[in-house]
Amino acid sequence: MKRKTIIGGAAVMVVVAAGVGVALNVSVGGGSGARYRPSVSTGTAPVERGDLNDSTSVDGTLGYGGERKLMAGAAGTVTWVESSGSTVRMDAKLYELDGRPVRLMYGTRPMYRQLKTGDEGPDVLQLEKDLSALGYGGGLTVDQKFTATTADAIKRWQRGHGTKATGTIGPSDIMFAPGPVRVMSRDAAPGDRVAAGRPIVTSSSTERVVDLKLTLDQVSLLKKGTKVTVELPGGRNTKGTVGSVGTTATKDRGDGGDGDQGKAKVNVVVELDDPGEAGNLTQAPVTVNITTQTRKNVLSVPVQALLALPGGGYGIRVVGGGTPRTVKVDLGIFGEGRVEVTGQGISEGMKVEVPKS
Repeated sequence: MKRKTIIGGAAVMVVVAAGVGVALNVSVGGGSGARYRPSVSTGTAPVERGDLNDSTSVDGTLGYGGERKLMAGAAGTVTWVESSGSTVRMDAKLYELDGRPVRLMYGTRPMYRQLKTGDEGPDVLQLEKDLSALGYGGGLTVDQKFTATTADAIKRWQRGHGTKATGTIGPSDIMFAPGPVRVMSRDAAPGDRVAAGRPIVTSSSTERVVDLKLTLDQVSLLKKGTKVTVELPGGRNTKGTVGSVGTTATKDRGDGGDGDQGKAKVNVVVELDDPGEAGNLTQAPVTVNITTQTRKNVLSVPVQALLALPGGGYGIRVVGGGTPRTVKVDLGIFGEGRVEVTGQGISEGMKVEVPKS
């Protein structure tokens, strides 16, 4: 974990080191005897009033959520499998068994039996929902009962795919998943003889998410719905929302070198508010910034404006409206490259000196 306040403090020291010649040649208050010999090129920035956020940074991995194995529903010889990286949606072919397409349907219940007239259950309900969504459900009452009308809808679906219209459907015809799936890798190849329950592909959802493994004290900062900022490779930022926080902590046996190895960690999933921001990245390291404290309606300056004063503490160099002067300030929170400041005569809109990059 990397606290922004620590980063801010480090930034102060960098400024002090770069501008030590400035601080040592300035008298606080800017009297007539004060001399100012800048040792670096400078510019100006305004004192701003507004909300300032302190934050903590944690490392995560950008990927796809909901990784799971999809199993063959019936025995047979695999004759085709969708390629890795492909997205399979409702009614699309996921694989072939004995030359017969197995298509994806949406539902949380597995396809575990041959459905026929007279059957009842939640698997019938989700099948009827899918048939209606695909336009085959004319006259169909969507419920948990497999009736003659359900059989007619299945026949229309079968004819639509050029197969024999039997009015029954089973695991050798369809597979249920909660939504579209992305094929991460193939677990079976054409020519493999598989039994029911054998993995066909490793899949994920199509949602772009960031996976975090956090220590118990880090997790205490988060809950479902917490807003965060995700720093993507290349320096771009995008917004995210905590989608889930695990309830089980497991020991981290990695040797990540961040001082947290060996500690119990909890899985946290962050969902991107705009998944398109992630582009074509599949597995990539990212940084997630979590707001830990917010100060409302405070005055702040860029961290680079701070100067170390000879007698201790920090000051800022106020310019404009007369003779430049150094004003001692008290520091509040650091955040977003700025620092909260209070001091006598400091007001919004004042110009302060900052070193040019």
